[in-house]
Amino acid sequence: MITSVLVANRGEIACRVFRTCRESGIRTVAVYSDADEHALHARVADTAVRLPGTASADTYLRGDLIVKAAITAGADAVHPGYGFLSENADFARAVTDAGLTWIGPPPEAIEAMASKTRAKELMGIAPLGEVTEADLPVLVKAAAGGGGRGMRVVRRLADLDAELTAARAEAASAFGDGEVFVEPYLENGRHVEVQILADTHGTVWALGTRDCSLQRRHQKVIEEAPAPGLTASLTEDLYEQAVRAARAVDYAGAGTVEFLVADGRTHFLEMNTRLQVEHPVTEAVFGIDLVALQLRVAEGHALEADPPPARGHAVEARLYAEDPARGWAPQTGRLHRLAVPDGVRLDTGYTDGDDIGVHYDPMLAKAVAHAPTRAEAVRRLAGALERAAIHGPVTNRDLLVRSLRHEEFTSARMDTGFYDRHLAALTEPAPDPLAPLAAALADAHGRSRFGGWRNVPSQPQVKRYALAGEEHEVRYHHTRDGLTADGVRVLHADAARVVLEADGVRHTYEIARYGDRVHANTTVLTPLPRFPDPTTQHAPGSLLAPMPGTVVRVAEGLTEGTTVKAGQPLLWLEAMKMEHKITAPVTGTLSALNAEPGRQVEVGALLAVVDGDAG
Repeated sequence: MITSVLVANRGEIACRVFRTCRESGIRTVAVYSDADEHALHARVADTAVRLPGTASADTYLRGDLIVKAAITAGADAVHPGYGFLSENADFARAVTDAGLTWIGPPPEAIEAMASKTRAKELMGIAPLGEVTEADLPVLVKAAAGGGGRGMRVVRRLADLDAELTAARAEAASAFGDGEVFVEPYLENGRHVEVQILADTHGTVWALGTRDCSLQRRHQKVIEEAPAPGLTASLTEDLYEQAVRAARAVDYAGAGTVEFLVADGRTHFLEMNTRLQVEHPVTEAVFGIDLVALQLRVAEGHALEADPPPARGHAVEARLYAEDPARGWAPQTGRLHRLAVPDGVRLDTGYTDGDDIGVHYDPMLAKAVAHAPTRAEAVRRLAGALERAAIHGPVTNRDLLVRSLRHEEFTSARMDTGFYDRHLAALTEPAPDPLAPLAAALADAHGRSRFGGWRNVPSQPQVKRYALAGEEHEVRYHHTRDGLTADGVRVLHADAARVVLEADGVRHTYEIARYGDRVHANTTVLTPLPRFPDPTTQHAPGSLLAPMPGTVVRVAEGLTEGTTVKAGQPLLWLEAMKMEHKITAPVTGTLSALNAEPGRQVEVGALLAVVDGDAG
């Protein structure tokens, strides 16, 4: 019997595994980097062991340190979570060699499926050889790892060599393995996967399908189970291939077999030999706890002959601290509040007051809704996200709500090109016109401790706010009857709550302030000063860091005085497990370069200046 589990991971998945362990009466052990000293997963575990350093390569990717931590803390089993070392066969062997129980598939199964090229060979799929114009578009893909890292779509043959180089560099940085391969890129296919669970007694369950077609940067954003609109024969084919893949490597534990479905046919992509981020939708539909079943399989228990029946539909949305309208730029800062309405499952590695740093993935939480039908589950999740209180850095919450309500999604006609087609419309600002007034009235109430009413006519009070990239000015009056505004009835106003009536419709706003940010329900406003700060001005052509991060590469041969073209890549920043390309804003001469590999920069730091050509 397992009595104590170390989770070789961090954040949301560590907290998720700990929850099941606590329910099962199992002690929990966390590991944490210096950047995660105050992280939720380190706080909620029974015991926590420090891994000195902040870089993943020095901490969560150091299998030797993690095994030592498990032994030191008295753990008798290790759960890898997802990402980091979860699909590393050498780490699995190190765990078992140390006399610990590995809560995952056998190292040999991980090894067989860890390389996507070897996995395809195992499934009888020949790799793409020399690429020609006829093969385009193609996808350059890292042989190890996942999460969209080391992945590039190539549409022009002339770009292939550069994208291969970039993909190798990113894959080596992320997974310690720079091997990449090239496969045909199927436009507008659906990403469909099958959850499997196998024991050591020969039983393999195919636990339904999941659709994960809504993706950004090849990383999933919204997932659901079962995958809608599949024929019975197509579903059966997916099950057969998934079970065949599991049996081919004598699999045990939880895993996922991924496919691309296009033109009514299935195309094998890969097998992930671990728990997936989106596993909660399968749990909701089948009424199971996959982590609890992983523990049982690791203890040697047999599964029932058949899985439980599926019921209803489940949808999951990944809430990221990122700005979709600015190239999905990750965001950092204090998460002041995170709360969703009852009736929706929230898996998270954060709680109110936690800081979102630059070192790891920007996912804040996963929200999951389950209902008898797909339409009800989608509606429930969209409504919960719309009403959620998320106070802090910019998130993708509005994008998620709009995506869930988009006609292409509600009618189940989505594919992997969804955001390529609709991102601009989905991120179009739609500010609440009454939110600035609500913020101003709440602020006025908070400041008018001695009363603001006069016995003579006075000029209106004026406040300005930045909202959705635009300036909004509001005017209101202090009267003997309280605060008033033209055209709007003020029914109630205090520092935390404002009730307005416009055109006979009542609107209630919950107000919260954090530094220079004001939250009026889901609208975020920034009060503007009367005069702009001259220190914030920069010369035309300045390249400012769009996020905090580390300079990982500078374009070859780039020096001050070099002539560059608009859109030409100049350097690359790494932040939150993703590489971000910084390009020349104009054609001209590079007059300043303040970036070298390894330099850490804050948001707004001046990286380079390009003096544009005259005219």
